[in-house]
Amino acid sequence: MSDKVLKHYLFASDFDQTLTFNDSGYVLSEILGIPTEEFQRKAAGMARINLVQQGAELAYLLLHDPEFRTRVRKEHLYEVGKRIRLKENIGLLYEILDRGIEGYHFDFAILSAAPVEVIQSALEGVVPSENIYGTEFKYNSAGEIQTIVRATAGYGKVAVLDQLQTTLQLGPDHVVYAGDGSSDIHVMLHVNARDGFTIAVSETKQVAHVAKRTVLGNNAIVVLAPILENIVGWSRPRIREFLESYGFLIQEWDSVRTDWLTLRQVTDEKAAVIPVETPTLS
Repeated sequence: MSDKVLKHYLFASDFDQTLTFNDSGYVLSEILGIPTEEFQRKAAGMARINLVQQGAELAYLLLHDPEFRTRVRKEHLYEVGKRIRLKENIGLLYEILDRGIEGYHFDFAILSAAPVEVIQSALEGVVPSENIYGTEFKYNSAGEIQTIVRATAGYGKVAVLDQLQTTLQLGPDHVVYAGDGSSDIHVMLHVNARDGFTIAVSETKQVAHVAKRTVLGNNAIVVLAPILENIVGWSRPRIREFLESYGFLIQEWDSVRTDWLTLRQVTDEKAAVIPVETPTLS
């Protein structure tokens, strides 16, 4: 990279289903022998009644549900990290954002409601542990989860992001956030309102409506496309050439607008009335 002054940004990303293909809660359920349908039922129930912040369902279960709390130890969370299926090239994404784009430097941080032990285990040797902000627990002498120290979910992500922005001395318009679901809406709205840049990596309606760009793909590198196009200001041919220099050939790049419509058929009651002739009396 050249010696000229770098433009400094923060790139923050969710973890579950943003950098992975599955959810930490499902993997933990499999390890414990709990049917994944049971975890899904409990998580959906909490989300439906807004019992916890969106995304913090697993943290709540680990602290309050007997089926999880009495059985889960820290080593189980590390095992989840080793089993969870990551998207390819997260390490390369980290390197490119760090020093691979001439004139730019992106600090890389992960903000997730998943237990911090899960994320650190999954990304060991890929992303420094000090760049990972997940839900933190305090354990008792028996190794059981005693309390939650911090839950990086919902508005909790906003608090961590603001703290990072202050520490790095960045303007709010130099913040980029990538996420996949409803648990990312709070932080995306916050980033958008302050002229930052948001990327959705799924077509989930709630988050795709909020994010400034949506990009889909099985490789972590795909988030570079909107960053290089919208922030760095490169043309598509230059982006293609850049990715090809790392061994990636863009076979398809389709930009489409998706409209979600929910229609209800309405019956015109007046049109349905059948006129009846009334006989006249002579």
